Amino acid sequence: QVQLVESGGGLVQAGGSLRLSCAASGSTLSINVMGWYRQAPGRERELVAQISSSRSTNYADSVKGRFTISRDNAKNTLYLQMNSLKPADTAVYYCSAQAFDSQWRLYDSWGQGTQVTVSS
Repeated sequence: QVQLVESGGGLVQAGGSLRLSCAASGSTLSINVMGWYRQAPGRERELVAQISSSRSTNYADSVKGRFTISRDNAKNTLYLQMNSLKPADTAVYYCSAQAFDSQWRLYDSWGQGTQVTVSS
């Protein structure tokens, strides 16, 4: 199993920047795709960005050009650099990892979430 722990959230003014980190442990060699999701109050969880093991990336339209996802496989860490933050980016941000189990079946692991609040 893969365990994920996020850090780096906080309170920032609009236009500011934050960098989220997600440390993975456990069966990290089995990880395929990693991603960041977010959930604002009263809304469903939504994809923010994904990165594959080959480092191909995918972003939600709302964050393209402002957020950058990256991963350091040597450190088993996923990052999300968030620039030009807007109040609409306020949410709990979750790290996710899609990994293979011992029978090559895919499963999803989630972190506990980190709060990002952007003030206007």
